[in-house]
Amino acid sequence: MTSEILEYADQYWRGEASAAPYASGELRRQGLHRIIDGVWMFPAMGNVYVFETGDGLLMFDTGSAATATKLYGAVRAVSDAALKNAIYTHGHIDHIWGTRDFDAEAATSGSARPTVIAHDAVPARFDRYRRTAGYNTIINQRQFQAPDLQWPTEYRYPDVTFADRMTLTQGGLRVELAHGRGETDDAITGWFPDLGIVGMGDFFVWTSPNAGNPQKVQRYALDWAKKLRQVAALEPELMLPGHGLPVSGTARVREALTVSAEYLEFLDGVAVDGLNRGATLDEVLHGFELPKHFLDKPFLKPTYDEPEFVVRNAWRLYGGWYDGDPSNLKPVQRSVLGSYIAELAGGPQALADRAQRELESGDDRLAAKLIQLAVDADPESAALHEVRGQIFTELGSRATSTMSKGIYAWAAAESSAVSEGEDPLDLLRDGSKQAFSALLP
Repeated sequence: MTSEILEYADQYWRGEASAAPYASGELRRQGLHRIIDGVWMFPAMGNVYVFETGDGLLMFDTGSAATATKLYGAVRAVSDAALKNAIYTHGHIDHIWGTRDFDAEAATSGSARPTVIAHDAVPARFDRYRRTAGYNTIINQRQFQAPDLQWPTEYRYPDVTFADRMTLTQGGLRVELAHGRGETDDAITGWFPDLGIVGMGDFFVWTSPNAGNPQKVQRYALDWAKKLRQVAALEPELMLPGHGLPVSGTARVREALTVSAEYLEFLDGVAVDGLNRGATLDEVLHGFELPKHFLDKPFLKPTYDEPEFVVRNAWRLYGGWYDGDPSNLKPVQRSVLGSYIAELAGGPQALADRAQRELESGDDRLAAKLIQLAVDADPESAALHEVRGQIFTELGSRATSTMSKGIYAWAAAESSAVSEGEDPLDLLRDGSKQAFSALLP
């Protein structure tokens, strides 16, 4: 019997189908989808894969809080077997909440709750999340335009962790878990050798790798590339991503993994080459061009992260935060600099007027800098904030990535709050779909 989800995934790969059924939640609302006999997919904000074994169920990735109860119901619609083991591919919050109802079921029945397996670094991540809950609330409200999001302080910690590799055998099903650094330092893949299946977590997510997030901790582009090549060497027949649709066929899986690795290696190399030449970060960022063949790949579209952000992150990894500009070593306060530049330009309004002209001419970067200098010079001016709000709203509409859209929308809301006398979160709430707030418990 042919798998409908794999047929859809095949059509999507060939450009003959839209991602809408997946992205809209339509597929999730249909419950579990059979991939092959005994292997099921729950297509959600964080995909979940359920494996039937001779000794209960095994879950690879567990999904978000918003879908935990739906996941439980979907699993129980196809099997009443106990969930014995659940694997976190990493500690991000869209991957760690799916055992909640299974834990409750075990408590009610008096049976053992599922054993959660993860990398050694996951508990430290949860500890850091608890310590920085305020910061994570702010940056994720901003990144995802989700003003009602509140970062959690309680987590389902793993029961078993490992450092590099771990082989788990459950009811005749074997999975080889292996650590690698990429988007996170606690990420793992799962290789099911008897099935020819590899579970990727967020090492592959159908968009350009999130190796440059400007508001989050260090990412590891080159290690990520190495991991992709290691997985490709296994010659999987089927790849299960953390987000997006499965990729089937050895040739397609190899292409997706190796081209993604080349993309990361290129951007890491841009940063390293610049550092080795003694270039400044400014020279590096404005001195490279991404080869077009990367952008032609549907799985490398910069819809979440952006290439220049990856270069920045690699620079930070190898070279620290100093950007090569000595005036930035001990920078002048923004309000002071803004005031001096405004005075030279003929006043803050002159800067704002020029910012608008640059926006109209298509120089988005200069427009952003000039209007920010104007507002830094006179942060209480409602008129200047009105212009700033307009400019960053337009920049958000032009941006391609979630990262840029979120930051620009936040800036626009800040300025609209000043010019309109309202709370910026209320303004952001009015224009937000709250798409990501439901990730949390």
